[in-house]
Amino acid sequence: MLTKKSVTAFLDELASSSPAPGGGSVAALSGALGAALTTMVCNLTIGKKKYVEVEGDMKKIKAEAEKLRARFTELIDEDTQAFNKVMEAYALPKESDAQKTLRSAAVAAATKEATLIPLEVMKHCIDALALAQQVASSGNSNSASDAGVSALMLHAACEGAALNVKINLNGLSDSDFVGWKSDEVESLLRTSKMMMEETLEIVATKIKRS
Repeated sequence: MLTKKSVTAFLDELASSSPAPGGGSVAALSGALGAALTTMVCNLTIGKKKYVEVEGDMKKIKAEAEKLRARFTELIDEDTQAFNKVMEAYALPKESDAQKTLRSAAVAAATKEATLIPLEVMKHCIDALALAQQVASSGNSNSASDAGVSALMLHAACEGAALNVKINLNGLSDSDFVGWKSDEVESLLRTSKMMMEETLEIVATKIKRS
């Protein structure tokens, strides 16, 4: 499992000539990093007398951020596994018409699965950005920059995942599926960008006051 490797080992595998892990796993990792930073800001807020009024909120945000971090972490491996399934489908024999039909169906099914995983990453990014925005606004002001980096990592995760969705959709002939998912991707990207920018505005204000 990729997530059991050291940072150095993961980066070495990422830099290798193997196509997986690739951008999809990196997008999920970016999401996990963003969620982890949100948790850190919560931990630096909880227990501080200055922020006693928001302690309950910070504990709730922390719990939600940790759930998202765990899911993003799982998606690091799931993205690579999905890519490998696509490659396995392409490797199926295609000598007879029956084999060609079976192979085409297997490729389409595996590609759809590989599309849905980065799409899930995008959806979780929106949820995680909402948390980052809350900690930027109400969390420890000394960690405002960390909340900002969280938002940046989450938006990067969303944009990176979008590229993986798009390249997979490009290989599908199911026009309804492609149309629906393409629209969903664009909507999620717009929302992510807006939330990131709003969070960075909050962070900029906090930094100026410090």
